[in-house]
Amino acid sequence: MKRICCLFLTVCLTVSLLTACGGGETTAVPDTSKSITFTDSAGRQVPVHAEITRVAPSGAVATMFLASVCPDYMVCIASNPSDSQCRYLDSALLTLPATGQLYGSKGTINLEALMNAQPQVIIDLGDAKDGIGQDMDALQEQTGIPTVFIEADLPHMAEAFRMLGQLLGGKTDRCAELAQYVEETVALAEANAARIPEAERKSVMYTSGVSGLDTNAAGSTQAQVLELIGAKNAVTVENVSNKGGGNPINMEQLYLFDPDVILFAADSMYSDAASDPAWRQVRAIQEGQYCEIPALPYNWMSNPPSLNMLLGIRWLGNLLYPDVYDYDMTAEAQRAYRLLWGYELSGEEAQSMLQRSTLREAAPQKAA
Repeated sequence: MKRICCLFLTVCLTVSLLTACGGGETTAVPDTSKSITFTDSAGRQVPVHAEITRVAPSGAVATMFLASVCPDYMVCIASNPSDSQCRYLDSALLTLPATGQLYGSKGTINLEALMNAQPQVIIDLGDAKDGIGQDMDALQEQTGIPTVFIEADLPHMAEAFRMLGQLLGGKTDRCAELAQYVEETVALAEANAARIPEAERKSVMYTSGVSGLDTNAAGSTQAQVLELIGAKNAVTVENVSNKGGGNPINMEQLYLFDPDVILFAADSMYSDAASDPAWRQVRAIQEGQYCEIPALPYNWMSNPPSLNMLLGIRWLGNLLYPDVYDYDMTAEAQRAYRLLWGYELSGEEAQSMLQRSTLREAAPQKAA
């Protein structure tokens, strides 16, 4: 409620500024003379332009979906890509204005920039948060721009692409292609997971952040990949967080969770874990059962949880259970980059990405 109030105050200021400056010429309200009614995942019936070619994302997750489906339709982006991300993304995205994020700790959406980009529709994709329908109504009322929500966590991702195809008529075939890849990937994981006996399922701690002690616990949206591929989430907590930072734990809790495998985020404790006195006591570190999650152009496991999780399914399944997920991960990465981002990933690039993303040898033990 506090965030919505802040948005309301912001838009009031924005409208005042536009009015004072003769801002009528920059209104973002689209032409509705040719409109259809789109029913979104919150059950809202939203009148939208029949031929949409200008779209705005509500934040990072929506940006990632739309960048894969329709970079040529996007009029803004949640945040500017880093230098390391730029090479993998459509060049059309690199000069777009950044309009911020509606949800999360980075909830700093810039309504003035969003309205000035003049989208025909604002699209929110992701998990169904409490009050999502009211939030969409509020943003739509404040901006005067049709705003829709499409549920797009892993269980709903294929349908999310098909709904995008209905909304964006010019991208129906592209959305169908991506929906098919989602279904293929999820079906692969479900079939393979069913082949893994309960006694052979590895417990995994999926970390985020620099310290290695921010974790994505069992039941979190961020950690959906783990159970899907046939692993167990080693971290169980009360009040599970779905935010990118997850739930922080301490070393004593880590010792008790005792994961079989630890997945570190890029630029974290990964390189120092084997030499750190506290981390050296962790069984997974002693046995070399840890690695770094590939992170280009986005973290393959989630953060944010979007279509990047499809790569995470194929990578982590092959890493933990190579006899079951039996394929060449280099070739799988090349196929995914071509399909998701239109980037021709070379074999050398793929191998470089995966260099730190395989399990290490057991750490040498110090002499007594």
